Amino acid sequence: MSQSNPELARLHNLSELPAWRRWGPYLSDRQWSTVREDYSPTGDPWAYFPFWHAHRRAYRWGEDGLAGISDDGQRLCLALALWNGQDPILKERLFGLPNEDGNHGEDVKELYYHLDATPTHSYLKMLYKYPQRRFPYEQLLEESKRRGRHDPEYELLDTGTFDDDRYFDVFVEYAKAGPRDVLMRVTAHNRGPDPAPLHVLPTLWFRNTWGWKPDQPRPAIAHSSHGGLKLFHPEWDAYRFWAGGATLSGDAFNESVPSLTRLGYLFTENETNTPALYNTRDTGHFKDGFNEFVVNGKRDAVNPEGTGTKAAAHYTFVVPPGQSVTVRCRLRHASDGPDDPFTGFDATFADRAAEADTFFARGQHDIPDPDARRIQRQAVAGLIWTKQFYQYDTYRWLKGDSATVTPPEQRWYARNSTWQHFKAADILSMPDKWEYPYFCAWDTAFHAVAFAPFDPEFAKDQLLLLCREWYTHPNGQLPAYEWNFSDANPPVHAWAAWRVFQIDRKHRHTLRTGGHEQHGHHDEDACDGDWGFLERVFHKLMINFTWWVNQKDAQGRNVFQGGFLGLDNIGVFDRSHPLPTGGFINQADGTAWMAMYALNLMRIALELATRNRAYEDIAIKFFEHFLGIAKAMTDMAGKGVGLWDEQDGFYYDELTLPDNRVERLKVRSMVGLIPLFAVEVLEPELLAKMPAFAARLRWVLENRADMAGLVSRWFEPGRGERRLLSLMRGHRIKKCLARVLDEEEFLSPFGVRGLSRYHRDHPYQFKMGDHTLTVGYVPGDSDSGMFGGNSNWRGPVWFPVNFLIIESLQKFHHYYGPDFQIEFPVRSGKTVTVLDAAIEITRRLTRVFLRDGSGRRPCFGRYEKMQTDPHFRDYLLFHEFFHGDHGTGLGASHQTGWTALVAKLLNPRRGERLYDELTTAETLTAPPGAAGVSVGKSAHTGRQ
Repeated sequence: MSQSNPELARLHNLSELPAWRRWGPYLSDRQWSTVREDYSPTGDPWAYFPFWHAHRRAYRWGEDGLAGISDDGQRLCLALALWNGQDPILKERLFGLPNEDGNHGEDVKELYYHLDATPTHSYLKMLYKYPQRRFPYEQLLEESKRRGRHDPEYELLDTGTFDDDRYFDVFVEYAKAGPRDVLMRVTAHNRGPDPAPLHVLPTLWFRNTWGWKPDQPRPAIAHSSHGGLKLFHPEWDAYRFWAGGATLSGDAFNESVPSLTRLGYLFTENETNTPALYNTRDTGHFKDGFNEFVVNGKRDAVNPEGTGTKAAAHYTFVVPPGQSVTVRCRLRHASDGPDDPFTGFDATFADRAAEADTFFARGQHDIPDPDARRIQRQAVAGLIWTKQFYQYDTYRWLKGDSATVTPPEQRWYARNSTWQHFKAADILSMPDKWEYPYFCAWDTAFHAVAFAPFDPEFAKDQLLLLCREWYTHPNGQLPAYEWNFSDANPPVHAWAAWRVFQIDRKHRHTLRTGGHEQHGHHDEDACDGDWGFLERVFHKLMINFTWWVNQKDAQGRNVFQGGFLGLDNIGVFDRSHPLPTGGFINQADGTAWMAMYALNLMRIALELATRNRAYEDIAIKFFEHFLGIAKAMTDMAGKGVGLWDEQDGFYYDELTLPDNRVERLKVRSMVGLIPLFAVEVLEPELLAKMPAFAARLRWVLENRADMAGLVSRWFEPGRGERRLLSLMRGHRIKKCLARVLDEEEFLSPFGVRGLSRYHRDHPYQFKMGDHTLTVGYVPGDSDSGMFGGNSNWRGPVWFPVNFLIIESLQKFHHYYGPDFQIEFPVRSGKTVTVLDAAIEITRRLTRVFLRDGSGRRPCFGRYEKMQTDPHFRDYLLFHEFFHGDHGTGLGASHQTGWTALVAKLLNPRRGERLYDELTTAETLTAPPGAAGVSVGKSAHTGRQ
């Protein structure tokens, strides 16, 4: 199979795969205003390193660029710079607003799209839309500052910059002729009615690693005697670079007839312009040399000697309306290939693009809708393009560098100061390389599951990396996210590890059997599993589980706190800080996440026990820990009081005040749905292989009446007893799903909301002295200042938790079967299976992106140009979350990481069966693209 699929063959040749991954889209979209570059005493990166410094200041920990790539150590970078003859600065990087200036927090103010990518980066394609008018920097800033939290964000399309189609569509493509041989093709289309000027500068530079230590050797870029440029790094490889002649649309490319539009190469240094920023008397050539040369006409800003640490090929055009220009460049290892760099150039692009089609067609052959295939392909492209080189040595960051000013003393007592072991220099999957150019632990888990169907090796590496000793704290805590490593993200790493293992095992089995998929869990599949990965990650996660037990269970009662847990402003209080009331919150989400964590580790231990019986004892430990958590949620401290409210049929947080009074916080939010996620089904065949585990399970059922009710069981003739471990049984599931599937509560036309719509007319109010705190339904951007105002769980739809809801419903269906019916639509008297409900939620989620009957995509919202313009309507953005009523994309516009889960949901063979590795053929019914759910006439009590 892999012989006819070259990209698949590269992925499976593990000895050569690292070489193919050496070059990739690892350049950040934003390095300015990141925590890593912040050396201020106040810990305010937005103020310390603003956008207007970025073209003048050398970075310490990474680089950024427009449509760029780098090697996996980010020694050398290649990206694009543009100038339209109007802008005040070169367009070298993306512009956006800092947290205090955006009316809903930080926000990128650009239009760019990731269109295609292969896992080895053998082919990459993206689109940047560049205005021909002056870029409206001031207009975006001033209007955004004027708007309030109840106003929509002011976006680039709102400025009128794209009126009359006066813009360039700039497509940037990369194709590899070999692991160290990268071709770059830039094609700029004039969509406007008049000829328009355009400067194109493919730019190379070395990351500044020499400016922070004395006597550090410096790399160099210079003219080559064989044409093009030679690039030398004293501690790395030598490369060569060529910029070829440009062509007008329709012209054949012929390097022997070079275009006069290429003006030559420019050279400068990747050094901070201290005279411009700090009024020093330093002389030389600085990072902004090309900007000063091209935009401001300063001839002496570039080095006339033809050498430096930053270089660019400078092209200038006047592009006729409706036509395009194409620039071709090549970056190649000095020891690779002949000196004729442009022979077969376009043929290589054609080959790699065709290989990408072949690679993705393998997983799309059962998706008949071309629009769904396009969405899935772009979701995967966004995942791949959002990889980033991430370097952060916390001790060095706190201490400072020997060649620079010592950081302020306050740093030793502030953000991340207790994480001095943390030392990263890795390729990481980022949530969004502009708004979140740093990893987040629970985002990474969802990214891994999204990566696994097409690149399981990278998915496994990501999960292991965050568990390694230079990431995980010595006490066992996983770093939450760069803004504050010490916060706690939901513990979903074990779930992701188990799912990635399952997906990878099925993938391996499919390859071994020549592409003939066999559904269900089969003994003959066992040899296909990556047991080394599963065992390694399991040992790391046991340490992390212990940290949770020791640190987040304030009273040692198996009821957990955890803090904000990634849900930002979902509740009454900012849960990442001490409560204004004093006391603590017994969190339904924190406790449910830990119940889920225990079940995930139990299931992994049982799998490992099939090969090493020592893990059976560990499986028993996590089984009993789950029972302890489940019991505590029902009966805390033996007082008959739990987190479940029987009257409301919902789980709530409970506030314990300093005087030990307890107040139930009756906010119907995602917090109360997370208990659905703690579910596992144990098959009779598995239990038959685990006699010690089965014996202990029987003992609990026979001797602990208080816990026996927490394990459901039913007998299947010929197979034996199947067991359900869950925080919910049949009665509670039905009561909870009655709210989940109610369109007046959680069920949006586009998935499950973060907060019940009930609170639109019935906001929850909490009295605190003379103050009243209110939680109301907000389907769009946040109207709260919590967390900078740029996150909102009070109404919109988030893909990751929806994904877990769907998977949990499939597990419940696998246990209860088709006789277990729930009412849907709510109050209709009609009933469906739990699997039908999962399919319906899946259908609504995918509806966010798919064109409706009138050809409109809900995610584009009010923007008519995006809905109807042929140069906009098929280019997708994968937002952080989506409006709870009309599906418009909100929050970070390129948070493909976890929103890329839509790629899995769109696949009718795999997306619908999120739990397919353990289900039987009878549960594998209609695909999510089917029109709605089937309904029955009568309800069934089902198995309890």
